Amino acid sequence: MTKLIAYTDGACSGNPGPGGWGALLQARDGDRVVKSRDLKGGEPQTTNNRMELLAAINALESLSRPSAITIVTDSQYVKNGVTAWIHGWKRNGWKTSAKKPVKNEDLWKRLDAAQQRHDVTWEWVKGHAGHPENERADELARAGMAPFKTGK
Repeated sequence: MTKLIAYTDGACSGNPGPGGWGALLQARDGDRVVKSRDLKGGEPQTTNNRMELLAAINALESLSRPSAITIVTDSQYVKNGVTAWIHGWKRNGWKTSAKKPVKNEDLWKRLDAAQQRHDVTWEWVKGHAGHPENERADELARAGMAPFKTGK
């Protein structure tokens, strides 16, 4: 049975600063990759958390039909936000437990909408720890950031 996995990452040069996001989408049959696709992009002035969110959003939005997918992120912010915190934010009118506006509300809403179409499993992996697919997602994020870095 084919399993769809997206490895996502975000990067920023300065925080805020120029940033990029990357996603490695793979269709796997057991341990064998049967199809692979790279996605990347960036912005001239952003934060690392926004890029982490955009990596997951773009991975989900790139799917042409509803799918079962595992999103693997090295961002505790994204994983905890989408699996736990978002429920309270929505219940509280997009306010934190401290009654402050949720940071990156626009992207959280977009991620929430994007995942509604799919059966999503969220997994966390330690970043920069030699995980090949996470390292590839990081390369894509840095490549997405490259056009926005001045003097490089």
